[in-house]
Amino acid sequence: MAGTLTWSPNGATPSRRLAAIADIGTLNEGSLHAALKRAVHQPGDEVEVALDGFVIDIRRGDLLIEIQTGSFAAMGRKLDCLLGEYRILIVHPVAVTTYLHREGAKPRRSPKRRSLYHLFDELVSIPTLLDHPHLAIEAVLVDVDAHQQPDASMRRRRGGWRTVDRRLREVHTQHHFASTADLLSLVPDGLPGEFTTADLAALAGISRDQAQKMAYCLREASRFEVVSRDSAGYRYRISRS
Repeated sequence: MAGTLTWSPNGATPSRRLAAIADIGTLNEGSLHAALKRAVHQPGDEVEVALDGFVIDIRRGDLLIEIQTGSFAAMGRKLDCLLGEYRILIVHPVAVTTYLHREGAKPRRSPKRRSLYHLFDELVSIPTLLDHPHLAIEAVLVDVDAHQQPDASMRRRRGGWRTVDRRLREVHTQHHFASTADLLSLVPDGLPGEFTTADLAALAGISRDQAQKMAYCLREASRFEVVSRDSAGYRYRISRS
């Protein structure tokens, strides 16, 4: 579903809008987090607000806006404590393309590409909250510049380079999810009445791992029902309730 946040008013590109917004405070946040916070900010918003022992990125009346560039698991306690009283919107960037910057080399495009379905990488941390009436999620598809430095301790896993900062390069689209009914819009057409995550992966054009995360979230939210389990894994159907 189309997002509700305004990213580029009056036809301005996101980069021009970011340059036009005054500094609103960044604590120790990374460049990507700060850029998205500036993009979301509207006149009258409060920023970096202390509330019930937590720091809120943006407060707009009774709406709390959290820019979450990392794991949703880190938000668990904050969500548990605040969702009962406040509406919370999580703004989460999904980097569809990443450009790697390393000293002494030309920037190059990372071979790893991501899609909206990678949102489920984070939703698996909060599946029981996805239908909470006070919670909404804004997934923002972006390109980023990843600035890296050599790090011998990471040689085996990541080729010896550590990302020290990510910077917003371009905003493509945003997608608003106010309930698990909205998440069902990501279920591809053509699924049989009973299906496996292999079917889901093939029709959506995603990996089996991504399909399994999606199925887990929708199962925990009672949107998928488990019909049976065999050597191919769980067989699901879409819940009619």
